[in-house]
Amino acid sequence: MARKRTLRILLPAAALALALALALLAAGCGTVRQLGTQVGTGSGLIDEEQAASINRAGEAIEKSFEDITPEQEYYIGRAVAATLLDTYQPLDDPEANRYLNLVGQTLAMASERPETFGGYHFLLLDSDEVNAFACPGGLILVCRGLVECCRSEDALAAVLAHEVAHVAHKDGLRAIKKSRLTAALTTLSVEAARNLGSEDLKKLTEQFAGSIDDVVQALVNNGYARKFEYQADAAAVATLQAVGYSPHALADMLQVMAQKWDPHGPGFMRTHPSPQDRIDHLPVGPGAVDEPPARHARFAAALGDV
Repeated sequence: MARKRTLRILLPAAALALALALALLAAGCGTVRQLGTQVGTGSGLIDEEQAASINRAGEAIEKSFEDITPEQEYYIGRAVAATLLDTYQPLDDPEANRYLNLVGQTLAMASERPETFGGYHFLLLDSDEVNAFACPGGLILVCRGLVECCRSEDALAAVLAHEVAHVAHKDGLRAIKKSRLTAALTTLSVEAARNLGSEDLKKLTEQFAGSIDDVVQALVNNGYARKFEYQADAAAVATLQAVGYSPHALADMLQVMAQKWDPHGPGFMRTHPSPQDRIDHLPVGPGAVDEPPARHARFAAALGDV
């Protein structure tokens, strides 16, 4: 017992504070954490300042796990889309964009999440990139280069259904929440170690506030985790079937995409699963896409010049 007491005294106070903070945060309850810090100060394990530090860090952790409201998601999505539109030029083709929204809205209504706070909106981007961006809340931007991989309206519907699934699954918010949690953990380590003064903490806060651009770049360049891509593909196939499009359409589009895929190309091509990899994970693989003539004529008329 004496040996344990001696070791405890020799440990730096910051290390004890950090260890206690981690134990209390593991309880996942603010009331438990506050009670624990009271016990810690009462026993002399930590002082009042360290107790306040642990509580501040705990509040940051708890906040990182709060659900983002639909309204907050909408404004986050607007900020992401605005940042993207600083880089990508919208395609000036009202008819093509009207058609894109008609198909997209039909798919959204049949998806796992037919409504969002601000609704779904679809926009074509004048870019050769074989890419699309599902911004939180339902703002979906599709590059012209990806549309060129679509040989039919069914294939275009597969692209849009995939992006709608990312919105429905809140995949974009997962990345943002992770960033917020990282910031909270940084706060924890800073507060527990007590190495930074008030001015340093102020700078740290300002730096994090300015990191939203880094989060956007992570979404654009790194893409979603592979399992999220596979889940979005599976959901897209289900939505296609619900609306009456061919369940083979996604595999058809991916086969065309594979011909343009360069694993050494832009960031998303280096990080996304390859088209063939996605085909291998589809619930419905390649097959004939029997598109009605009227549907194909509608597709050609709207996107023939894109």
